[in-house]
Amino acid sequence: MSPNHEASILEWQAALEAGQTTSRELTILFLERIAAYDKQGPTINAISEINPDALHIAEALDRERAISGSRGPLHGIPILIKDNIATGDNMHTTAGSLALADSYASADSFVVARLREAGAVLLGKTNLTEWANFMADNMLNGYSSRGGQVLNPYDPAFDVGGSSSGSGAGIAAGFAVAAVGTETSGSILGPAKKNSLVGIKPTVGLISRQGIIPISHSQDTAGPMTRNVTDAAILLGVLAGVDPQDAATGKSAGLAHRDYLPFLDANGLQGARIGVVRSGYLAECDEEEAALYEAAISQLRQAGATVIDSVSIPSENADWNSQVLYHEFKTGVNAYLKTLPASFPIRTLKDIVAFNRKHEARALRFGQSVLEQSEQTSGTLTDPAYLRQRLYDLEMSQRQGIDAALKEHALDALLFPGDTGCDIAAKAGYPSIALPAGYTAQGKPFGIMLTGLAFSEPALLRMGFAYEQATLLRVPPVLTEQA
Repeated sequence: MSPNHEASILEWQAALEAGQTTSRELTILFLERIAAYDKQGPTINAISEINPDALHIAEALDRERAISGSRGPLHGIPILIKDNIATGDNMHTTAGSLALADSYASADSFVVARLREAGAVLLGKTNLTEWANFMADNMLNGYSSRGGQVLNPYDPAFDVGGSSSGSGAGIAAGFAVAAVGTETSGSILGPAKKNSLVGIKPTVGLISRQGIIPISHSQDTAGPMTRNVTDAAILLGVLAGVDPQDAATGKSAGLAHRDYLPFLDANGLQGARIGVVRSGYLAECDEEEAALYEAAISQLRQAGATVIDSVSIPSENADWNSQVLYHEFKTGVNAYLKTLPASFPIRTLKDIVAFNRKHEARALRFGQSVLEQSEQTSGTLTDPAYLRQRLYDLEMSQRQGIDAALKEHALDALLFPGDTGCDIAAKAGYPSIALPAGYTAQGKPFGIMLTGLAFSEPALLRMGFAYEQATLLRVPPVLTEQA
């Protein structure tokens, strides 16, 4: 098989099984591409660290394939992971922070353990918006004090999205076959849309968060970022499942699938009922983006969906000025830091704030107002205002929000334009899928998002795959080695 950085997981597996290439050769292909475009030429700057063991892992997996066969679709496939996901190896886990720049995790996260079990080659870690964009009010998408600025491979003038910026830009630029991002509210879906990718923000509890540097135990999740729906389905199946170390995953028992491929159906929009959300959400799109949204709606209809237009979410104007994340961040990050080796000096959020102040010139380009506000909370989750707001968010996002809108019109999913809709789905803990939906005249990617009820990933993948196959809109960016 000739080198093709755009090939899918199944295409690469076919080539590997046929002896047309090896995992070692595949890994080298992506390392060469990273060398050409990440820190020179267009300087995408998506990669924060290369796994020093990547080639050794690939060679071992080639040998295993020759002796005992393939473990499955990810066997020998290079994957990138966001640099807030712990690896118990020779790579750091830093969340883009200088305070954690020398930090090594004590063990693999659940997500990484699943990837290794499936035979993936952990190629490296991706840059991100520092602390998953929970550090300062005016932080630029894609910037971290440790890794610098991630650029959009379609055009450095375009927003790269956050906080899984490196995962999004890296896969769009062809630096690996697929990546894992994390999301609290829009951090997978946003950069997926900005980089013309498929992104899945799963139901909270479908994928374990154990070993991932947290923001919010009520909203955090990891998820796939890929160039097509099929690859996203494969990766989701590898990552999903119950983990005794993450209580949220207990509710996924019997609802998580190890293989989501059977749900993919090119006719999957036939009979589907999709509610178009406009109102204030569409106001966030410019005229060109609004036209692309209308085109997507038309394409969904042509592919067989019943489209109910101008569906309103009853709670969309609720008081979402929530302090929930500030409280949950302190509790979560302190719990993560205590898992680090005892010799590591940063043990609490208070230590991080102090470190940043001491190294202000390098660490605080945008300040740390969010970190400081989080540090001022009790860290015990006992504050009455926090508890009331958390319960309010659940009620407004679920029963009086997405649930009500779907029930009123007997819908399978809600459709949102551009970067909108992420917040209410995040507060509800409900799944969403971002899909490429064209480009503006300047070549800026535009995406749409489908959102459903908890554990409706099979339906979202079915509809997303049908839309993708009916439109085939994604066009890869053109990169040059010249700056």
